[in-house]
Amino acid sequence: MPALDEDLKKTLGPATAKVLAEQLGLHTALDLLHHYPRRYAERGELTSLAELADQIDEHVTVVAQVADARVLTFNGGRGKRLEVTITDGNGRLQLVFFGAGVHKPHKDLLPGTRAMFAGKVSRFNHKLQLAHPAYEPLGADASDRDAATAFANQLIPIYPACAKLESWKIAKCVDAVLPGAREAVDPLPPALREGRGLVPLTEALLKIHRPAAKADIDDARQRLKWDEAFVLQVALARRRHADSQLPAVPRRPVPGGLLDSFDAKLPFTLTEGQQGVSQEIFDDLATEHPMHRLLQGEVGSGKTMVALRAMLAVVDSGGQAAMLAPTEVLAQQHHRSITEMMGELAEGGMLGGSDQGTKVVLLTGSMGMPARRQALLDLVTGEAGIVIGTHALIEDKVQFHDLGLVVVDEQHRFGVEQRDALRSKGKQPPHLLVMTATPIPRTVAMTVFGDLETSVLDQLPAGRSPIATHVVPAKDKPHFLARAWERVREEVEKGHQAYVVCPRIGDEEEPKKKGSAKASPEDDAEKRPPLAVLDIAEQLARGPLAGLSVEVLHGRMDPADKDDVMRRFAAGEVKVLVATTVIEVGVNVPNSTVMVIMDADRFGVSQLHQLRGRVGRGSAPGLCLLVSEMHEASPARARLAAVAATLDGFELSRIDLEQRREGDVLGQAQSGVRSSLRMLAVIEDEEVIAQAREEATRVVAEDPELERLPGLRTALDALLDTEREQYLEKG
Repeated sequence: MPALDEDLKKTLGPATAKVLAEQLGLHTALDLLHHYPRRYAERGELTSLAELADQIDEHVTVVAQVADARVLTFNGGRGKRLEVTITDGNGRLQLVFFGAGVHKPHKDLLPGTRAMFAGKVSRFNHKLQLAHPAYEPLGADASDRDAATAFANQLIPIYPACAKLESWKIAKCVDAVLPGAREAVDPLPPALREGRGLVPLTEALLKIHRPAAKADIDDARQRLKWDEAFVLQVALARRRHADSQLPAVPRRPVPGGLLDSFDAKLPFTLTEGQQGVSQEIFDDLATEHPMHRLLQGEVGSGKTMVALRAMLAVVDSGGQAAMLAPTEVLAQQHHRSITEMMGELAEGGMLGGSDQGTKVVLLTGSMGMPARRQALLDLVTGEAGIVIGTHALIEDKVQFHDLGLVVVDEQHRFGVEQRDALRSKGKQPPHLLVMTATPIPRTVAMTVFGDLETSVLDQLPAGRSPIATHVVPAKDKPHFLARAWERVREEVEKGHQAYVVCPRIGDEEEPKKKGSAKASPEDDAEKRPPLAVLDIAEQLARGPLAGLSVEVLHGRMDPADKDDVMRRFAAGEVKVLVATTVIEVGVNVPNSTVMVIMDADRFGVSQLHQLRGRVGRGSAPGLCLLVSEMHEASPARARLAAVAATLDGFELSRIDLEQRREGDVLGQAQSGVRSSLRMLAVIEDEEVIAQAREEATRVVAEDPELERLPGLRTALDALLDTEREQYLEKG
């Protein structure tokens, strides 16, 4: 029996092992046992040949006798085709085999041979046939209906396969290691397994690969989902437990201090949501262990305000706060909006600044040397209480006087290494607040950000306008697109501004044209390169938006030019900004009321929702137009219709996940490692994940080192070998 951690070369030979390793990432017997069938084919009931006419395109299994077999050649003798006629006494059926595949069946299927045949029924030249059917000759006792029935009713596992190794060959490889399943270490504590009525691991592995009935598959799946959810949640629970043991300096606001002065000059009242979430954060900051909190909030729900109040509380208590943004544009924008919100409180130590104020500095990679030197000096002396920057903040040269809080904006753009590097700059671990405007369904939050406590801001501040969203079918109704540009012009004439978003910049090399086979219009829409910023900007400036100031913004522009365009757009000098998704995160221009998204079908649901959040940020209502050439009945159009139908980001993120499956969402959360989730579907298995999290928290609280659960420790080590140790927190 092969040992489970043994290299597959020993069991399967070097050639097969090499394909499994390179193509499917499977290296050991245990890896192969966890390579589960994607689905199961049924050979179907035994069918009589006379009934086949009703079963076109169905998989059938028949028992019949070979009447005759002949090899025909075509293409001047270069091609071969084997035609076999079979009969069961009531009807006749033709089987065909082609090419190199004719030799074996020609030897096996001699006239008079009885066999079972399984395949898909098709019609060719008005005749029914099975092409390349699987077959199993029956022994001398050809009346053995039991063997035939067993063969017909068998569930055939279909494995995720690759070109070099078909599913049935993988099934043979699994057969070779399956006896080793008896040695598999069960990670679930016995009490948990019995309490939840789950089958033992060995039984689950046998049933998932070789089920005798459909009920076996259900039993196995339920059990294997629990393994994945539970081991992952234990890893996260241990991380939370370890973090809760770290020391941190409690940071409490000072009565009559900076925070109180800031609150007193606010021209509006905080929403209930903002007040509630702020309170959760202040409670965390007051403890002697580092806060680890994820703040989810729709675009425009006021996350920055909540983060700023947390930073002011930390400055009040004598510490410093750092805010990390994914791009320079966003860092500059945060710096601008925070200094504006704080007014003279952001000018501590400067002429005309408040006595209670502090300095708010910006630190980015493209800053000039003198400004950078001054910023670094302000940080190390403690003169600057708040610093806002890009990953330039993480560099070794950057030293803090007393770093108390790290705020990470748009968490999914930052990896764990960067978060940890910034945290290591505190004398003791600083508190951590992670913000995202991408609504994350509860289960994903529990899986990807499971080491963070979660707060949700789901209320928009007063005075925010609703955004109307419409799909513009450019191909079916070109006049709709013409009307869209008229709407943009109307908004600009009212004194407002507009965004036009395109998927591509347009200065890339044109892809080579492939063969000019006739394609459907749907294919054309899919195959042509996505619309580009530079082309569309030129067309608009010459055509429907002639006379308006149209400018472009994209990621490959020089940072100074980018900043200049953004500044002029924010100041209202530029009326129409044609941009890539660089504007997706955090660009705040309350005067923009309309957004036109070209080739909207090329963007994900959550991304469209995120982009749309850039308009309607002031008192005038927002309008978002999703332009697409896709056919009305296509899945892409269904996706756009879903975005147009709701402004609820959590609802959309569920739709997004259901369509894309988890791989993309967990994406980099898996730190480039193959996702450890093979059986668990993050959206469908919400209940399993929630229950597994509860059980994991309980188990870790009772036994943090898992000394009493060696099986669970082994499974955890396999999940978290050192390279993967941090993937859980990676975002």
